[in-house]
Amino acid sequence: MSIDSIKAALPDYAKDLKLNLSSLANDITLTPQQLGGTFVASAIATRNTALTHALVAEYGPKLTPEALEAARAAAAIMGMNNVYYRFVHLVGGDYAKMPARLRMNIIARPGVEKADFELWSMAVSAINGCGMCMESHEQQLRAAGMSTEQIQTAVRIAATVSGLAVALEGVEIPA
Repeated sequence: MSIDSIKAALPDYAKDLKLNLSSLANDITLTPQQLGGTFVASAIATRNTALTHALVAEYGPKLTPEALEAARAAAAIMGMNNVYYRFVHLVGGDYAKMPARLRMNIIARPGVEKADFELWSMAVSAINGCGMCMESHEQQLRAAGMSTEQIQTAVRIAATVSGLAVALEGVEIPA
């Protein structure tokens, strides 16, 4: 399965998503590692198996094994953190003062540059809708010297991949 098979499977009403996928796949504001990892982490966050397989097949070979593992780790750890911190943010009260007591060691030692991992975590947090996490990752990215355009690109990738997952629900994808 490839990006081309994903594009071919998209219904006519998803033409904008197809065009966005094409332009973002060739984006130059991010490094190749940042771009590939953002696509992979975002796809995993959508929980759409076909889309995840296609994007891992496309970008996995372009990433080091460590970067591919870190993109997967960003999706996994944010899958946990986004639920917890969204709860803390929305409910308020004493929860914000309490320690999370959830292991998050991968964030401190992701196996790639910290900014790349933060970028992938930002994309996943955008898909999962955790405002508290997005604010935290955006601050970390800005402190690491990333531009607003680079951060926006990662979120545009996340938005497009999320839209692709929705458009592909129930659609037969050619092999």
